[in-house]
Amino acid sequence: MTIPHLQNSLDALLSGVTPAVGHILDRALAGEDITVEEATQLFDASGTDLLVMTAAADYLRKTTVGDVVTYVVNRNINFTNVCVKACGFCAFSRGHLGEEGYFLPLEEVIQRAREARELGATEVCVQAGLAPGIDGWYYVKLCKAIKEALPELHIHGFSPEEVLNGSTLTGVTVRDYLSALKDAGVGSLPGTSAEILVDEVRDQISPGRIPTAKWVELIQTAHALDIPTTSTIMYGHIENSHHKAVHLEILRDIQKRTGGITEFVPLSFVFDETPIYHRKRIPGLRPGASGAEVMKMYAVSRLMLNKWIPNLQVSWVKEGPKLSQISLMAGANDFGGTLINESISTAAGAGYGQLMKPSQFRNMIREMGRIPAERSTTYNKIRIFETEENPVDLLDQVEDPEERFGSYNKLIRLKDYRFKDFYHAQKGS
Repeated sequence: MTIPHLQNSLDALLSGVTPAVGHILDRALAGEDITVEEATQLFDASGTDLLVMTAAADYLRKTTVGDVVTYVVNRNINFTNVCVKACGFCAFSRGHLGEEGYFLPLEEVIQRAREARELGATEVCVQAGLAPGIDGWYYVKLCKAIKEALPELHIHGFSPEEVLNGSTLTGVTVRDYLSALKDAGVGSLPGTSAEILVDEVRDQISPGRIPTAKWVELIQTAHALDIPTTSTIMYGHIENSHHKAVHLEILRDIQKRTGGITEFVPLSFVFDETPIYHRKRIPGLRPGASGAEVMKMYAVSRLMLNKWIPNLQVSWVKEGPKLSQISLMAGANDFGGTLINESISTAAGAGYGQLMKPSQFRNMIREMGRIPAERSTTYNKIRIFETEENPVDLLDQVEDPEERFGSYNKLIRLKDYRFKDFYHAQKGS
């Protein structure tokens, strides 16, 4: 059965696509790798081009990974906010002698991991600042302690910046340090510290941060050791369309060589409390990504990475539930994790991050006509909810997450975990 008026309208819509964009979309839909130059054109798209581009990305999503949208039950544990670096986009870090610098002792980290496991979590994500006075092997010690207490829990831990820090402090190679982390129980690495993989941009927003070449080397070394990683981008600051396209190409090239990237996670810049936004010293700094930029980021990522990195994750912390939900129509197929605690984006001014309950994920996914599923860190499906059945998980029963789990704003005010007390104890003063 044909619907003439609808067909005519669709034909008219498609005729409004510019020839250049139409050609690029045709190549992507045919399974060809689009170039940096082509991706740059897509990032600059608007109007009908943008509408059709998101539809093409959604079609590729459907044909590649289907209608299942996944999430993971996890908890973030940021064991210290003290850092020797001064990245301009970071509002999380504090100085080592400040009143708001904290350090969670080992037993507190294990307690938080155990609580998460008892509430159904399969993963803990362990990341922190680069604190002075900490032994270089501390990351390894921390993993061993978690694994001894909770051997079935997946440790998703330590950014490339942290791994490089551990390697530097201990005097061993990056490869040897990664091997030690793996032996201690690390199951995967967050592919953060990436921001945007263009050094001229990195040098402005985060001088002294791990350079692009070193980030790539470290990620590939992890993959060579059978340690999978995620991959990310932070956008909506001073980068342009070409920078974003270059970033995606770097990730695609890594994946072609190693196959070790589990997912790609676009992270829009949360600006409200960041130093670079308040100092206003960087010309052209934007206050985060617009809604159109967010949709283009997901769509172009799907079109460029589809056959190489099939899992594209929305960041409900950065975008909020509503825009994250809509992003499922632009190529995304994963909702990320429950988190339970999120400190880094929260410190920067994000309005979300404390906890997304499993039932909330399932409801949002079903509203988009998709099938929710709980997954592992490495995308093995644990439970697929093909019917309308919506079980009540233990996390669903938490009535006041901040009261139950604490929050970043509460944590930085607790006297029990003052980093300066830990630091002075380490120094013997």
